[in-house]
Amino acid sequence: MEVHSSDSKSFRSVYEQVFPVVMRVAYHITYNMDVSEDICQEAFIRFYEKGIDFQSVDEAKYWLIRVVKNMSINVIKRKAREDATVERLKKAPSLPILNGEQALIGDETRAMVRSAVERLPEKLKSVLVLKEYADLNYKQIAGILRISESNVKVRVHRARKIMESMLDREEMHVS
Repeated sequence: MEVHSSDSKSFRSVYEQVFPVVMRVAYHITYNMDVSEDICQEAFIRFYEKGIDFQSVDEAKYWLIRVVKNMSINVIKRKAREDATVERLKKAPSLPILNGEQALIGDETRAMVRSAVERLPEKLKSVLVLKEYADLNYKQIAGILRISESNVKVRVHRARKIMESMLDREEMHVS
């Protein structure tokens, strides 16, 4: 089905199918729900205003994911330039929650994983976020990033290995 981004019916169809995916991509790059919503809304405004013809909903989805990914990365870079001190404070250990051992362990684990993802090189972070949080397959990621499928597999493997190494080192320091 051909999709014209300025056509109301096409737009609604794409929005309903793609919004949850691009929201997950934005969130797992920015880790801020409000910022992610703003990015996604801006991406869909651009999508509508461009009036682009796409061969399929998937092609429109890939375009939107690329736009959201790039906008999210730009927000992160801008935030880092504006307030480096706040970034250092965000990486500081959070206060323990007193609701039980499981809640504490879960929060610590999520914080450690988030920190490890944030420290990955951008090329590796992008593929990992698209694979793990946007639930895209290697072929879809290759289309979005405009790289080969085998390159996507290599990057995902490297990202996982680096994160595994980082998390192993952090567990030693947590005790």
